[in-house]
Amino acid sequence: MPTFFQCQCFMTNNIYLQTYNVHVDYRDSEQFWKDYGQSLKSMGCRSETDKRKLIEEIHNELQRRSTFDFDCHKRKQIIKENYIPLHPYLYQLKEDFLHMEFLHLVDQCKTSQTLMSVKQYFHTISEGSLEKSIFMFPVFTEEFCTQFLEELANFEHSLLPRGRPNTMNNYGVLLNELGFYEDFLNPLRIHYLQPIIKLLFPKEGGGNLDSQKGFTVKYKVEEDVDLGYHYDNAEVTLNVCLGTHFTGGELYFGDMKTVPLWKSTCSVVEQQPKFGILHRGQQLHGALPVTSGERHNLVIWMRSSSVRNSLCPMCDQIPVLVSSEDYGDGFTQEKQTVDVCGVL
Repeated sequence: MPTFFQCQCFMTNNIYLQTYNVHVDYRDSEQFWKDYGQSLKSMGCRSETDKRKLIEEIHNELQRRSTFDFDCHKRKQIIKENYIPLHPYLYQLKEDFLHMEFLHLVDQCKTSQTLMSVKQYFHTISEGSLEKSIFMFPVFTEEFCTQFLEELANFEHSLLPRGRPNTMNNYGVLLNELGFYEDFLNPLRIHYLQPIIKLLFPKEGGGNLDSQKGFTVKYKVEEDVDLGYHYDNAEVTLNVCLGTHFTGGELYFGDMKTVPLWKSTCSVVEQQPKFGILHRGQQLHGALPVTSGERHNLVIWMRSSSVRNSLCPMCDQIPVLVSSEDYGDGFTQEKQTVDVCGVL
């Protein structure tokens, strides 16, 4: 496996302010208030107390990021040494976990040359251009989803340390920490998802996806109930609803992040257990509030170093590489091979 890196912008860019549901860049206080002062004031950040709490929120996030790799590696070791899985067989991917329709889609994508030839195997959701196409299809069996959720509950009850799944979600699990990376996520990406993505998203490095970040998220009233409008640190994202019983929580999708918001239109997608939603990582999206019950999702951010080595998707610059103790963010030191002008 190649050595993966982060981009230096991890410590300055795309910091999510939960209080105001916005992403910001932060290099220092002077730059921050110059760039965002007026817009934050219009959102209600007016008093010195408001400003102080906001800067504290940013500094807490920067502190989390500064030790993220070390903390993640440490948690992984603690979990490996102390956690007793409820369903140990789940940690190695088997075809029995995968829905029959998903397996048919994979087989067809391996031999097909056109989108039309596999269209019967998924539901296409889009408004207008193909660039906004979103694809939905069953991924896992109901039995797998049930047992996987039991495994997550067992881990939660263990009270072992866990990291936040990402900067926006507070509840969920980083799957590499729990041990699902090498024998579950890797073969899922390589043998099953890559043939699909190669056909559906060729410009996003679909045939050259070489790493991923996998995590689960949980939405529940009085915990995380929704998700603000954002884009992912990924070339392609798969979001699988695991269940269980819930109302609300629909996903909504706009344009790619390069399109001005005032020109963007949204498509709303109702989530269904077992079904995955496949979309470009740079397509803006969010989640409407869950109004009852619990919704659990398995999310995989898939990355192509041949794409992102040329242009970091988070800062839109040539990446400045920083070493990582774990899996990094999918950047490598290999020579760039993809013309990203045709990708964005």
